[in-house]
Amino acid sequence: MVSTQISMLSKLRCITIDVTGTLIAYKGELGDYYCMAAKAVGLPCPDYNRMHEGFKAAYTDMAKRYPCFGYAAKMPNIVWWKSCVKDSFVRAGYDYDEETFEKVFRRIYSVFGSSAPYTIFPDSQPFLRWACEKGITIGIVSNAEYRYQDAILPALGLDQGSEWDFGVFSGLEGVEKPDPRIFKIALEKAGNIAPEEALHIGDSMRKDYLPAKSIGMHALLLDRFKSPDAESWRKSGAVVLSDLVATQAWLTSEKSS
Repeated sequence: MVSTQISMLSKLRCITIDVTGTLIAYKGELGDYYCMAAKAVGLPCPDYNRMHEGFKAAYTDMAKRYPCFGYAAKMPNIVWWKSCVKDSFVRAGYDYDEETFEKVFRRIYSVFGSSAPYTIFPDSQPFLRWACEKGITIGIVSNAEYRYQDAILPALGLDQGSEWDFGVFSGLEGVEKPDPRIFKIALEKAGNIAPEEALHIGDSMRKDYLPAKSIGMHALLLDRFKSPDAESWRKSGAVVLSDLVATQAWLTSEKSS
C-alpha cells in the first residue's frame, strides 16, 4: 500500500478560533480595573483578592441564572453586567449607594467595552491573515457578548473582513461553549461546511476541544501559558501546541494519510 503525504491544511475549508487565551489576553488583573474605577470617584481601592473572588462568584451566579448574557430573558447587555458588577462589589464587602455605584459601574463597563484591558498576541493577526490568503474561511467562536464583535476585536486590529469572516458569539446566538450547537452554528455560517473540513483552535479541553471533536471537527489546543493540564491533554490524544506559529507549521507539515 502506498502512503501519500498530505498536509492538514489541504483537508480544511474552515478554521474556527476561540478569542480569550487564544487570540488575545487580559492585561493585568481584574482588581486593577475595579480599583481604578473606585479611585476615580474618590473611593478607597478595593481589596484585590476579595474583589477577584467576589467577581468569580457573582459571574458564575449570573451565568447560571441568565446564561449567554441574558439572551433568553431578553435582558440588555448593560443590565446583565450592572447586576454582575454590583454583586461582585457586595460579595467583596463593598455596598455603595446607588449614585456612587452608578459612577463606578459606568467606568468599568466602558473600560471593558474597549481594547484597554486586552493585549493581542503578536502571532494572532499574521496567522489569521495567512489562513485567509490560503483560502480558508475563518470564524470566531467565543463565549462573549456583542462588544467583542463590534468594538473590542476591531480596536485590537482584528477586523471582520480582513482577519476573520464570521463570528459566533454566545451573547448574540443564545448558545455557549461547551454546547456543541455553537460549533454547528459556525459550520452553517461558514457555508454549511462538513465538520471534517473544519478545525477548531482553542485553549480549553472542556469548552473547545471536546465539543468540537464531538461533532466530527478537527481540533487542537494552544498552551500559551504552560498550563499544568497540558500534559493530561496530550496523554488523552489531543494535539497541543505552544502558539499560532507552531500551529501554522503543524498545518503545513506533510503527514502520511
